[in-house]
Order: sequence, then C-alpha cells, then structure tokens
Amino acid sequence: MSYDLTEDGPSGAHIRRAYIAPFMDLVPEIDASAFVAPTAAIIGAVRVGANSSIWHQATLRGDNNYIIIGENTNIQDNCCLHIDSRNHPTIIGDNVTVGHSALVHACTIGDGAFVGMGSMVMDGAVIEPQGMLAAGAMLTPGKVIPAREIWAGRPAQKMRDMSDDDVANITRAARHYVEVARAHRLGADGAPFDDMHWRQLPPKN
Repeated sequence: MSYDLTEDGPSGAHIRRAYIAPFMDLVPEIDASAFVAPTAAIIGAVRVGANSSIWHQATLRGDNNYIIIGENTNIQDNCCLHIDSRNHPTIIGDNVTVGHSALVHACTIGDGAFVGMGSMVMDGAVIEPQGMLAAGAMLTPGKVIPAREIWAGRPAQKMRDMSDDDVANITRAARHYVEVARAHRLGADGAPFDDMHWRQLPPKN
C-alpha cells in the first residue's frame, strides 16, 4: 500500500503529500514534529527523528537495510540516501546538515557533522561527530573523517582541522534548518524564528 496521497487545501485545491511507502513489512517511522517536503520519497525501514527535515526531491530508500536519521537533522533537496543490503545500513546522527544533491550510501555520519553540497559518502565510510566533508568531495569506501576535521577532493583527503568558528557555523546551520522546516510545516504559527530570516521579492521596475 502506498501513502502517496493528496488532500484538499483551504481553497479546495489538491495538495500533494510526500511519497511515504512500506517495502514488504518495513514501514517508515517519522516523528510528528519532522517536516517532509511534498516531493520527497521515504520507503521502507527509515526512521526520521524529532524536528528533522527531508526536503524536496530527496529519496530515502530503506528497502534491504535500514536508514536512521536523528533529531534536528536536515536532508536537503535532491539528496539520495540508500544502504548496502549485506553489510551497512545508513545511520545519521543528531544536528547533521546534508547539503543539496549529496549521495549518502551505506555509511555512518556522527552528531553535528556536515556533508557538503554535491558530495558523496560511500559504503562503510564514517564521518565522526563534528567532522566535515566539503562540497563536491567523495569519501571513498571505508574511509573515516575524524572529529573536527575538514576533508575535500575526489577522493577526499584531510584539508585542515576545524576551527571553533567552523564548528559554530555548522551548529548554526542545523539550528537554521530546524526553524525553516518549522516555518514550512506551521507557517507563522511556528514562531519565534531566531536563526531564520526571509526577504520579499524586490519591486518590479
């Protein structure tokens, strides 16, 4: 049975809901406070924790192994999360940011870590808590990014240690996405917003 549904909005228009579906007897578990964008797909043994967010066109497919997303974690637009059926689930901790179009496959990402836009994390790889994979980088199978290190390149290698400012910035990114997700889910009723700002379109000429 599929959970790809529409519902009537305030004006009677149909509003699309996310594609959330079981695989065999594996059913997604999504906390009620999480935000799942209408164009996301979550299939099978996937758990999404409190205040986390799954954004547009992201796919989380837990068909032959499981995917766990912790609390206050954001999986941004166009991300693909999958598993290895024999050896490795995908486990992502709390307060993690996974940037747009990242591929996260059968790996472990610790609390407070950061995965840059367009990057790849491959089978058996580990990003330790507060580790960072730079945008466009590829963390090859079995590699480990130690805590508070930034790795970049294809294949990824250590670039430098993280500064306190770096750690503060990735912490702020996670907090920001918790608020943006709450605004998408609740609108103005989700206030206060301390880490989120928005701007109107400029006037037409």
